[in-house]
Amino acid sequence: MNSMKIRRTAIAVAAAALLPFSLAACSDSGDTKAAPAAAGDEAQTAASNPMDGSMTGEEPFGAACAGVPKEGAGSFDGMAKDPVATAASNNPALSTLVAAVKKAGLVDTLNNAKDITVFAPTNDAFAKIPKADLDKVLADKATLTKILTYHVVGQKLTPKQLENGSFETLQKGMVNTMGSGESYKVNDTSNVVCGNVKTANANVYIVDTVLMPK
Repeated sequence: MNSMKIRRTAIAVAAAALLPFSLAACSDSGDTKAAPAAAGDEAQTAASNPMDGSMTGEEPFGAACAGVPKEGAGSFDGMAKDPVATAASNNPALSTLVAAVKKAGLVDTLNNAKDITVFAPTNDAFAKIPKADLDKVLADKATLTKILTYHVVGQKLTPKQLENGSFETLQKGMVNTMGSGESYKVNDTSNVVCGNVKTANANVYIVDTVLMPK
């Protein structure tokens, strides 16, 4: 009798142990049928969005990009159609920079340049400079020109080139860049807050601190 009880107990234990695996197998077989449909959905989504930034690596990036107008001349599409000084004038966050460029008489210089990169300080970047100092710079065309041309590199720079780069500016000084992904710094002090913005003649990297020539 004892051996019968032991045998029955063993069979019961074995059945209990096998039950979860049977259920898992049924569940897995259901998942297997669903997987191709999900993959197909992803492929269809990718095909319907060929300009997705993750696919092309050409889209603007950075937290401040959210503040760029969605439509009109100041949008990314609008800026891509205009030369850089004109494009910047349509972006509300760059109004101080645009005013400085006009004071320095650099509008035509920037608009007529070919294949350049502009590190464009935001209004908040200029606001970091004490007002008295900023007013003094804005009133001194030679100094202002020196500072503004230090923000311009004579070639279109890709994010990849910014990972560990050193570039001569139109002012003849050097700017150094470092970073990866969507996080980059210029001269270890200025963060790129919206990068890889295209204009008709330039790549623009909007930064949070004004760069000062050394």
